[in-house]
Amino acid sequence: MSVASLKGRDLLSMADLSAEELQELLALAAELKAGKLPLRCQDKVLGLLFSKASTRTRVSFSVAMFQLGGQVLDLNASVTQVGRGEPTVDTARVLDRYLDVLAIRTFEQQELETFAHYAQIPVINALTDLEHPCQVLADLQTIQEEFGQLSGLTLTYVGDGNNMANSLLLGCALSGMNVRIAAPVNFEPDPAIVQQAKTIAGDRSEVLVTQDPELAAKGAQVLYTDVWASMGQENEAESRMPIFQPYQVNDQLLSLADPKAIVLHCLPAHRGEEITDAVLEGPQSRVWDEAENRLHAQKALLASILGATPLS
Repeated sequence: MSVASLKGRDLLSMADLSAEELQELLALAAELKAGKLPLRCQDKVLGLLFSKASTRTRVSFSVAMFQLGGQVLDLNASVTQVGRGEPTVDTARVLDRYLDVLAIRTFEQQELETFAHYAQIPVINALTDLEHPCQVLADLQTIQEEFGQLSGLTLTYVGDGNNMANSLLLGCALSGMNVRIAAPVNFEPDPAIVQQAKTIAGDRSEVLVTQDPELAAKGAQVLYTDVWASMGQENEAESRMPIFQPYQVNDQLLSLADPKAIVLHCLPAHRGEEITDAVLEGPQSRVWDEAENRLHAQKALLASILGATPLS
């Protein structure tokens, strides 16, 4: 395993990884979680530039960096010139002179890509409206822990074809998993990403987008969901409720999946909406393991990007 296989690289999309690099990252995350490979990124500084609210991403990145021996600067827009409209191109070139790596959580994918273009340091997508690759790293780690493999398994995502659906399409295709997205009309995942996932999957695995949640859930080893209205769409939440009600992950939908299926949710969850309390707290839920794995997967990502060294 090459700890520094991604040294100096950006992670803007799941598609920035090869299948081999993805497997290396997941293997490294498992080693770090088991405490078998202590690594250090001594004196390295991670900047967190978040324009959206965050619990798991902010805390897991911070703890991961501290555990690697580095430091974290929380660059909240309200206390930096970003909040007063400093151009992205200027901010990117200045932060490049101070930091070793920058994780950005914002709305437009284009803003993230602009940062990456103008900054020489590695830039990590900590969530945009288009993708959420760091979450999918933790998701795949959780699935691999449960089943011992990824290739050949089927993941079904039910709900809004949002950034999670987009990144799951790419991540599952890279790992050799079948991926099915069940979403209402006009709420499907990005067509370009669907095509990209199909190209990556080739003949190895299935990529399916359907409006039928029951068809998608049938025989799946993983049922996945997310909120019906993402950050920035709160004003649409009420109008979306009747549209998405048939896509709720509940006992009935879970009964169609593989008997050993697990349930995942990227959190925060709206209990009683996209997922019932009984399923979220039930024996097939792995949501809390999934949340923990944000720490281990992102620690592996930081260690690889920064070229961490093993403790002697």
